[in-house]
Amino acid sequence: MTDTIARKAAVVGIGQTEYSKESGRSELQLACEAVKSALDDAGLTPSDVDGMVTFTVDSSEEIEVARNLGIDDLHFFSRVPHGGGAAAGTVLQAAMAVATGIADVVVCYRAFNERSGLRFGGAGRDHTTTPLWLAPYAPFGLMTPAAWVALHARRYMEAYGVTNADFGKISVIDRKHAATNPDAWFYEKPITIEDHQKSRWIIEPVLRLLDCCQESDGGVAMVVTSAERAKDLKQRPAVIAAAAQGGGRDGEVMTSYYRDDITALPEMGIVGDALWTQAGLTPQDIQTAFLYDHFTPFVFVQLEELGFCGRGEAKDFVTVDGLSLGGHLPINTNGGLLGEAYIHGMNGIVEGVRQIRGTSYNQVPNVEHTLVTSGTGVPTSGLILAQP
Repeated sequence: MTDTIARKAAVVGIGQTEYSKESGRSELQLACEAVKSALDDAGLTPSDVDGMVTFTVDSSEEIEVARNLGIDDLHFFSRVPHGGGAAAGTVLQAAMAVATGIADVVVCYRAFNERSGLRFGGAGRDHTTTPLWLAPYAPFGLMTPAAWVALHARRYMEAYGVTNADFGKISVIDRKHAATNPDAWFYEKPITIEDHQKSRWIIEPVLRLLDCCQESDGGVAMVVTSAERAKDLKQRPAVIAAAAQGGGRDGEVMTSYYRDDITALPEMGIVGDALWTQAGLTPQDIQTAFLYDHFTPFVFVQLEELGFCGRGEAKDFVTVDGLSLGGHLPINTNGGLLGEAYIHGMNGIVEGVRQIRGTSYNQVPNVEHTLVTSGTGVPTSGLILAQP
């Protein structure tokens, strides 16, 4: 890749609603509130926006958000598939549009009532029809994200001698950070390994309740423009040093069981390789990371795929002290999807921006680069954000 988008665009505005279990308002209103907040944060107005990116699964049409906020002419609009795997992908799309001159100011957003409305964990689904890709698995009861992940994780446990208590360290780390983040649902509610081990089984012997992310209502948005224009705006920009998407061979959505090895996440390996190449960096250059934590086992595998440790070594690499604030690689300093909220990973990007700005509630000292990943077990994406 001789010519990439590296460092040609930046995130200049971030916005979010409160995170709740019952927002009491429409998903469109949540989207508009988040976008307006992000524009205010950037010191821009709706009339400055000429591009929009969201998820294929978002219910709020770009033109409806634009009409309700007073956004005028749009030159670019795009949607990214694969649920949580889309989060960093929206920023990639925005950065490409800005770097190529297709658009000047692009808003990325995601909003849903995922607790009070459609619950991705299973309840509220339409069980009258089975999607084609699920047909081979439905007779065996593999109908929920927890079940899909557990089959991968069970093989990982057997291959590398990992226990559920090992996975619990991720829960403890995330809740430790959430406890000091006033925006987090689990603010002032840290847990211990003992608490984790007392939580009920969801998929025995792999996933307990505290291994599984939240269901949340809320909205998140961010504003992307050129690195050059970013210099004159209200906030310190988070420069997009690298952005990538990845889909692996013989992959499915969460059920890639026919590969030679189901203990790995090759999609994340593809993203990682692209990020390090684009940015000209290595894992040792990252001061803090948001690793998509919808289920704790896949945080272990991401650390391996991204090169922070070798295959099967995450069990020893992951310690509460090492991955907490003050450790060698603090992760999910907002509390993650387990502790702050589950907004399909978009809140992880916002936290990455805060770490670059130096405004996180759990600020890591001297942050030059932060890594953000989006969705695992699906075609996925990632970002490296950098100081200007």
